[in-house]
Amino acid sequence: MAPKQRRVFLVNRYFHPDTSATSQIASDLAGFLAEQGWEVIAITGAGRYDEPTCRLDPDAVLPGVAIHRVGPVTEASSSLLRRAGVALAVHAALAVEVCRCARAGDIVVVKTDPPLLSVSLLPVVLARRLRQVNWLQDVYPEVAAELGLKAGKGLLGGILRRLRNASLRHAVMNVAVGERMKAKITGFGVPAARVTVLSNWCNDRSIVPAGGEPSRLRRDWGLQDKFVIGYSGNLGRAHEIDTLIGAARLLRDEPGIAFLFIGNGYLTPYLKRAVAEHRLGAMFYFQPYQDAGALPQSLTVPDIHWLSLNPHLEGLIVPSKFYGIAAAGKPMIAVMAPDGEISDLVRRSDCGAVIVPGDSAGFAATVRQWCGRPDLLAEKGRNARALIESGLDRRSSLHAWQTLLLSVAGPPKS
Repeated sequence: MAPKQRRVFLVNRYFHPDTSATSQIASDLAGFLAEQGWEVIAITGAGRYDEPTCRLDPDAVLPGVAIHRVGPVTEASSSLLRRAGVALAVHAALAVEVCRCARAGDIVVVKTDPPLLSVSLLPVVLARRLRQVNWLQDVYPEVAAELGLKAGKGLLGGILRRLRNASLRHAVMNVAVGERMKAKITGFGVPAARVTVLSNWCNDRSIVPAGGEPSRLRRDWGLQDKFVIGYSGNLGRAHEIDTLIGAARLLRDEPGIAFLFIGNGYLTPYLKRAVAEHRLGAMFYFQPYQDAGALPQSLTVPDIHWLSLNPHLEGLIVPSKFYGIAAAGKPMIAVMAPDGEISDLVRRSDCGAVIVPGDSAGFAATVRQWCGRPDLLAEKGRNARALIESGLDRRSSLHAWQTLLLSVAGPPKS
């Protein structure tokens, strides 16, 4: 007789070998559960985050995980209406595939990309009697409303909220990535017993503090004699960059200071225009997204990292790039609400500075102070790494996830 297994589905638009943040942590969890003897099926889209018009290799595999790629990809130069149509088609394709493959009692871990995916899957979950676990990386439609998008407001926004709340209340568990997000979710009328907090993570075994030798990338990018303030990843609508631009203007006459941006995103063209308008080109260096294998090196290039979040989005989004920065043993300047999720971590661990959005002078003063204090940077970097090793490491997070899934699972399937 074949051994009994518990089955779990992970549903997200992006998955291995895509290198976006949501893809990496979903792929990490899938691979870990497969190693632990679970039957794991990933239901995912066909495209890539950084190149949405390109299809991933349909034959790409993750050991022990069955990957089902469905739905269309965005066409080059497509209109807003066309992109909306693609998003709806992805929702439908993911839901249909779960309906086709899942059976009563299976666990379905539903992420939030595309937004409101839990709403699309709820009819399938009810019809097939599945155990839905919502893994919330962000909270829509509230994020859309705060960013000024019409879909998050008015009658449509109200309807989407009611549907979203129904999908949260029906789930056997909702996983928030921060305490403030948990408070938001319980505020929607979701029973507190069905909301828990499990933080995101990074691959802290490969992302480690650098030794004393200068990074090869630092040399290749012409930064070996610079004091580098760095950013890595998607620079999206949720971020606040005017404070950084103001600080750069105040630091323009300081010798050897450089701002490095690795990645791309919605706000990147705005940043480049501001750099040109204020004649800051000599201070700014731009590099494209790096391959996942280069991340351990690229994260160690900056002397300090900058990360930010629009204060109106506190409790709706938690910047996951914090974990990679901390694992690399790098101090950080967090431009965020002073009572925010990441701000609290930075202060408690003494791994950086928290700057109130709009305080460009404070940002510049911090850079000036840290520029001449390698001992201070080293201490804050050690504190950052120690925070990861105190229970925010990848292995601890994956074991916490397995414990959670076992607590909501039914009996193993034969």
